Amino acid sequence: MQTQDGYTQITFYYLDGRTESYQVYNLVDSSELEQEIRQEVRRFLDKPWWILHLPEETIFINTANVIKVEMKPSIPELRGEDVFSDAQRVTALTRSSR
Repeated sequence: MQTQDGYTQITFYYLDGRTESYQVYNLVDSSELEQEIRQEVRRFLDKPWWILHLPEETIFINTANVIKVEMKPSIPELRGEDVFSDAQRVTALTRSSR
C-alpha cells in the first residue's frame, strides 16, 4: 500500500468542487497482515471526522462534505463483496483510442 518513500497520497474531493491532496506517512504499516490493512482502511472511512496533523497546522475534515477519496498507490489487499477488484478507469480519451 505504501510507496517506496513510505507514504500514501490521499486526495479528497469535496461537494463544492474543491480538491485537496496530502501525503500521509505510515498510514498502514507494510508488515501488517491483509486482514489488518482492510480493517484499518474501513475504520478510517467510517469516521465522521478525519484529522490530519501537518507540520504547520492540524486539519479537520468533515466526511459529510467529501464525495470521493483517492489513495495512491492502490490497496490490492482490500477485497470483499463491496470491492471491484479488477477495475479500470475509462475516460473520454481512453474510450476514443480503442
